Amino acid sequence: MVAGLKAGDQGAMAELYDRYSSVVHAVALRVLGDTGAAEDVLQEIFLQLWRNPSLFDASRGSLGSWLAVITRNRAIDSLRKRRPETDIEDVVLSVAPDLAGEAERARVAEKVRGVMGTMTPVQRSALEMAYWEGMSHSEIADKTGEPLGTVKTRIRAGLIVLRKAFQT
Repeated sequence: MVAGLKAGDQGAMAELYDRYSSVVHAVALRVLGDTGAAEDVLQEIFLQLWRNPSLFDASRGSLGSWLAVITRNRAIDSLRKRRPETDIEDVVLSVAPDLAGEAERARVAEKVRGVMGTMTPVQRSALEMAYWEGMSHSEIADKTGEPLGTVKTRIRAGLIVLRKAFQT
């Protein structure tokens, strides 16, 4: 078939296309993730093969493998040429302060501080280590020397007190 292609035989080209177009399309689609772009690459690859069949060297491997490699390379080149989907000028950033949201967060934080002030020192300390210092229950148990179950109970009890305070 390749010899027929080199001689300009359109039948040989049609046979090559029928045999390898699905492979070329699959490789291009896998790289590009876009059917239209994959079809463009498919067309470019077979047009290149028609115009310059001597690019393929049978001593270096099979035609199918060669087509797959040049398809992958062409698809990657196509990806590199794509413009970003959004121009930087089109991106609008909101810089207006959310005063209502900030006020609500401040109110909630004050209420949390007040409720935690009513807890026992060991319960408050366990909650602070867990939620402000980001420690795990095991790390808190190791640091305080308390059993893991005790630490978990203190944190759970503290969370229940906080939940009740916010339900009213």
